Amino acid sequence: MNQKELGELRRRFRPGKSVLSRVYGCYVNGGSHEIISYLDESLGSMPQEEAEKYLSLFKKSLSGSLGKNLIDVVFSTAQVADSDEHRLLSALRLSELKDGEAREAFYQTVINSLDIEGCNYLILLAHDAYDVPRRRKDGETDQDASDEVFSYILCCICPVKNRKIELGYFPGENEFHSCAAGQIVSAPELGFLFPAFDGRAANIYNALFYSQKAGAIHQEFIDAVFHTEPPMSAPEQREAFESALTGALEEACSLEVIQTLHGRLLEKIEDHRESGDPEPLSLSVGDISGILRDCGVPEEQAEAFREQCGMAFGKAVLNPENLIDSKHFDIKTEQAAISIDPEYGYLVETRIIDGRKYLLIPAGEDVELNGLSVRLRAGEPEA
Repeated sequence: MNQKELGELRRRFRPGKSVLSRVYGCYVNGGSHEIISYLDESLGSMPQEEAEKYLSLFKKSLSGSLGKNLIDVVFSTAQVADSDEHRLLSALRLSELKDGEAREAFYQTVINSLDIEGCNYLILLAHDAYDVPRRRKDGETDQDASDEVFSYILCCICPVKNRKIELGYFPGENEFHSCAAGQIVSAPELGFLFPAFDGRAANIYNALFYSQKAGAIHQEFIDAVFHTEPPMSAPEQREAFESALTGALEEACSLEVIQTLHGRLLEKIEDHRESGDPEPLSLSVGDISGILRDCGVPEEQAEAFREQCGMAFGKAVLNPENLIDSKHFDIKTEQAAISIDPEYGYLVETRIIDGRKYLLIPAGEDVELNGLSVRLRAGEPEA
């Protein structure tokens, strides 16, 4: 899926425009792993504010960045042909969630596997049939013509947290009193869309998995519900990438090389954002090896990097946004830490003065120390 396809589905959950008719689910005791109550309600019969809250929860399970919070889950051909996990998801979809036995089987699969730090949680399910508008040659959609109906299910799992007793104002009494404690449904911690919406059509070989935290993808849930190899999370990808760099480059892993590599990857990220391309940015291991060669890394070490990345990532393409921190450029030593806008990372230089190594940063006129404006005293110019 790409960003345009994702945005197309997200718009389905706008208040006043949603066509969801019903929401199903259950409230689970996270400690005992028992169902406390079931949910089977028509959105049309709910108060508007309540219905909008449900829509907001479902919409959030389609939020975040592709490749970070939203990860492709790929089923094998054998799974699609004959497997319990794919059969269950298909039964939920084809019945439009009306199959009570399939819903109960799904709830139990989730409950028996999921660990959300012992707190209670809400499992929510919704079905939608999207009459996909035909796209004209100019890229615009024709709302009056359609060749495809995209039938899908959306699941989100939301922690339910206790609310503390607070003081509240009671207008009728014109006084402040304690407000009763209650339980609040939090934003989804995880969820998924099945099947994926690829090429603006159903792809039953893929699901789109959502994780609120890119570094906590709940592998136990993926294994139980999809029975697939859990994909590498964004932090795991970055760790593997950095390990390949330090392991392969050795002495060639200098500040200047990493500085240039960071800058080149940052340029590609910015160019991709400006292009408006809906497809996620991707580079091959060979592309990054080429950048290292351009930085002066010897051929032998560039090839060693390629091999180590091959062992870590296989033949998968890499998203630079998962490999570097595009919002920070931080340098740390035993005595100091330097944080620079990544756009100006190239300003940092290394020098050896009187036998000691130094990091140098050009200083402008405006310098602050803990928020206090200070002046730099100019020393004698170097001979």
